[in-house]
Amino acid sequence: MILDDIKQLNETIAKRIGEVNDLQKLEEFRLEFLVKKGKMQQLVDRLKDVEKELKPVVGKELNILKSKVEKQFNELRENLQNKAESSSNIDLTLPGRRSFKGAVHPVMQTLNKMVEIFADMGFSVAEGPDIEDGFHNFDSLNFPPDHPARDMQDTFFMKSPDELVLRTHTSPVQIRVMQNSELPIRAIMPGRVYRNEAISARALAEFYQIEGLYVDKNVTLAELKSTLITFAKRMYGENSAFRFRPSFFPFTEPSAELDISCYICGGKGCRICKHTGWLEIAGCGMVHPNVLRSGGIDPDIYSGYAFGFGIDRVTLLRTGLDDIRLLYENDVRILKQL
Repeated sequence: MILDDIKQLNETIAKRIGEVNDLQKLEEFRLEFLVKKGKMQQLVDRLKDVEKELKPVVGKELNILKSKVEKQFNELRENLQNKAESSSNIDLTLPGRRSFKGAVHPVMQTLNKMVEIFADMGFSVAEGPDIEDGFHNFDSLNFPPDHPARDMQDTFFMKSPDELVLRTHTSPVQIRVMQNSELPIRAIMPGRVYRNEAISARALAEFYQIEGLYVDKNVTLAELKSTLITFAKRMYGENSAFRFRPSFFPFTEPSAELDISCYICGGKGCRICKHTGWLEIAGCGMVHPNVLRSGGIDPDIYSGYAFGFGIDRVTLLRTGLDDIRLLYENDVRILKQL
């Protein structure tokens, strides 16, 4: 009976395939069982002579057997081919090779650390486009039409009639967040920014920033200072010295800058800190009412604070480097430093 023959062929195939240990024997197996005139096809050809009521049962058993054998054949062929290729390409007499793993760039390590700290403080992460329009990059942030930042010496303008620019800060993301989020808002905005500046030990034309925004009812300057000091102590250590200095930014009022004692000279004064003993690490302030209005928020009901860090400069503080350009020269000693 054909069902008995299927069972017998299944047992024969299982035994034969277990004896295959090289590609030559695998080919002999294929020629015996899987070709058009092979034993498998011979059983399939007999299906036409099977009684009508038994055909579904016999057909099902044949399909199961055929699928099983083809799967075993393909897996065995792949294993034997890989074995043959590896054995032919490896010279066991050669000395071993060391495996070198890549590392996360120090700037990205700093960014990840800062995001982690702010996330622990309840801030979410928001992102925006690198190419911005004039409204989001300037107008909505209370930049007057004659502000120096609009000049070609500070901004990379795109060749477009729509005044598209490479964003000069991540502040445009704050506007997008205010326009598209429910209050209260507590978010940070990390990303790359671009400014048409001269390259020096302290400045690059392309660098990373991380900004923060908190908007709610009755937000105070004291909360801003507390947030930044809490962050700075976790980032630089409990014994670090900090100070706030009054400053000016179009998008905040009042505005301030946060300084940390210079890590190179220990506060005595050097070329990196311009002989002041301090390094600026962040700008901050209370969100200007005009900026809240641009974001669709009523400044008579809500207030907020904002801050921004230059991640590359923070990385210098963590690594002890005295030249920001060293971060992008692919020196392996620097890439492995953190």
